Amino acid sequence: MYSIASGLLLLQLISFALGVPPLVRVGAIFSNQNGKHNSELAFRYAIHKLNLDKSLLPETTVEYYIEYVNRFDSFETVQKVCKLVHVGVQAVFSPTDAALATHINSICDALDIPSIGRSAHDFSINVYPSQQYVNQAFIDVIHYLNWTRFGILHEKNFGIINLHQLSRSLQGEVHMRQVSQGSYLSVLNEFKSKEIHNIIIDTNSDGISILLKNVEWKGLTGPIQFKEGQRVQFKLDLIKLKQHSIVKVGEWTPHGHLNITEPSMFFDSGSMNVTLVVITILETPYVMMHYEKNFTGNERFYGFCVDILETISHEVGFDYILDLVPDRKYGAKDPATGEWNGMVAQLMKYKADLAVGSMTITYARESVIDFTKPFMNLGISILFQVPTSEPTRLFSFMNPLAIEIWIYVLNAYFLVSICIYIVGKLSPIEWRYIHPCDLDNISIGNQFSLSDSFWFTIGTLMQQSTDIYPRAISTRIISSIWGFFSLIIVASYTANLAAFLTTERMINPIENAEDLASQTEISYGTLDSGSTMTFFRDSMIETYKKMWRSMDNKKPTAFTTTYEDGIKRVNQGNYAFLMESTMLDYIVQRDCNLTQIGGLLDTKGYGIATPKGSPWRDKISLAILELQEKGDIQMLYDKWWKNTDETCTRRSTSKQSKANALGLESIGGVFVVLIAGIFVAAVVAFFEFWFNFRCHDKARPIHPGVNHDQGVILESEWTYTPLNRCFWIEIFEELRFASWCMNKQKRPELNRVCSECKIPQKPI
Repeated sequence: MYSIASGLLLLQLISFALGVPPLVRVGAIFSNQNGKHNSELAFRYAIHKLNLDKSLLPETTVEYYIEYVNRFDSFETVQKVCKLVHVGVQAVFSPTDAALATHINSICDALDIPSIGRSAHDFSINVYPSQQYVNQAFIDVIHYLNWTRFGILHEKNFGIINLHQLSRSLQGEVHMRQVSQGSYLSVLNEFKSKEIHNIIIDTNSDGISILLKNVEWKGLTGPIQFKEGQRVQFKLDLIKLKQHSIVKVGEWTPHGHLNITEPSMFFDSGSMNVTLVVITILETPYVMMHYEKNFTGNERFYGFCVDILETISHEVGFDYILDLVPDRKYGAKDPATGEWNGMVAQLMKYKADLAVGSMTITYARESVIDFTKPFMNLGISILFQVPTSEPTRLFSFMNPLAIEIWIYVLNAYFLVSICIYIVGKLSPIEWRYIHPCDLDNISIGNQFSLSDSFWFTIGTLMQQSTDIYPRAISTRIISSIWGFFSLIIVASYTANLAAFLTTERMINPIENAEDLASQTEISYGTLDSGSTMTFFRDSMIETYKKMWRSMDNKKPTAFTTTYEDGIKRVNQGNYAFLMESTMLDYIVQRDCNLTQIGGLLDTKGYGIATPKGSPWRDKISLAILELQEKGDIQMLYDKWWKNTDETCTRRSTSKQSKANALGLESIGGVFVVLIAGIFVAAVVAFFEFWFNFRCHDKARPIHPGVNHDQGVILESEWTYTPLNRCFWIEIFEELRFASWCMNKQKRPELNRVCSECKIPQKPI
């Protein structure tokens, strides 16, 4: 207030003077302690403004002279005043010190020179409010607020308020304390203990900061709080001038800093007539290129990201020049040098305005460039060859049981057969009489011979009945246990046979990232200088750290320069490529020999990159959100990913699909077993015939007068002679007889005699 009032007063004095000369000199005396005061700065500024504004004194220039004095040296003060008078000043500004002002005012009174200061003397003007009026103002306020008990704090015996006059003019309890910078706290605590809540303070600016380190109240700009005399808790509104109004677009606070609430207000709608430099990288189907000569400029490029860029440019309102990044890389930070490459480096150097493509938003990239809202969400997955079907073998019908089970069943068959043979020999119930009619040669036999025991066991296992039945309890127990064992084995085999013969089984060496990390036969890698490589390099998960060590040790063969190289290596076999799921989805829909292994290893998104602080980021983000809500981005995705002219047809592997029909390659082994069994039986029959032909005589009737019609032949009519016919002729005769009797309803009657009983018997 002092500086402003001083300047205005000076202007009024000079402007109303009669006969103003071309040059007016003004002097001022200030104390030389504590450097320059606010009053001195105000004095200099007032003279400067006066000389600039020619409307007040169009033909007059004001000069000022300043002298500094010691506030305790009155003789020096008088000397400095005389010095100013000697140079011809026409007015003098007095210091704020009352003692010095008294001497200066006395000299100015004697020389009729106007004196501008705090005390009111003849020829002097005091720019401070009058004590009388200040006291009256306080009295009126205290009466209005009905203060009956309050305190007064003052630092000096004299000040702007006449304290004694004020206390005498009020009716009530008044507590007055003279304070210093070190006694504020104790006096305030005293007032607090006496429950004095209303205080009048008369102090200078140095003490006010100490008095206010805990005052806080609610104001128009929010909470008003001071710390060390400075406002610390406030809010600044950021406003923008529009065509017809002023709009609040954000606010600033000391703690939250800048918060933009209306980012769209910083962009004008419609075309901005701006051409942006956009860099990209070739990646199917995001950005592809026409290499024909008739394509130039932006027309050379096409793809999913190119369509998005074209749509956004119309929404936001800008033109663009699209070109490839020189090093054909997305951008990664070199751990050794700290330098970035690829599109990130181009944006950091402000060589491009936008970077469009399958560029992943990562923490490291976001720290040096900006990204818009993601236009596509994705993750890292594993690209691998489709697992091959298990080759169909001729004896696939044996697959339901493991090879060791077949061995155990075979061993159990031999063990049970031998046990039945031994137990049958030990049990007397299994022995029976043979040819009981021959009383001279009574003999007993056992039905469980070694061959019959093996035949009984295999018949039970095959669920076939035999002409041998156990009679003893011991043999029946063994037969029952073997029957139960056969039931379980046959039922298990039958149940599992359908699944093995009708369901196609796939051989898949890996199922997830853990399987990939725990083996060494299948190589794996990723794109060089991409976000996928950075993910494995910086990951703290042990599985991914192990995978990164393996890839890092196999440099440079583990990494590829393009996705096409990685896909080619996967098709060659024995290689897994770690890539982003969106690109993987595009590939597997067009190459039925490739598939995705496992789920996503992480989650992230593709965004459009801009340099730090670019004004285009927020506008493009809003356009992306609008395109997503309208479904435009999804339609573009379907256009480039699910084009039926390019996708391959995969065989359905769903649970609802019908079972495959069984072919000869699946159950042909059964026919092989059948043919082999027939062949073995024929060979055994041949050797049986040969053995009997060589080792036994053949009896035949030779009496010429035998009457065969009677149906009996006497013993005297049988003659036993050794066989003299050829072996092959005998086989031919047996086959001829079998073919001759094949279609006959009854066989010729042959009379035979029992060699043991000598009783004539009819032929069987």
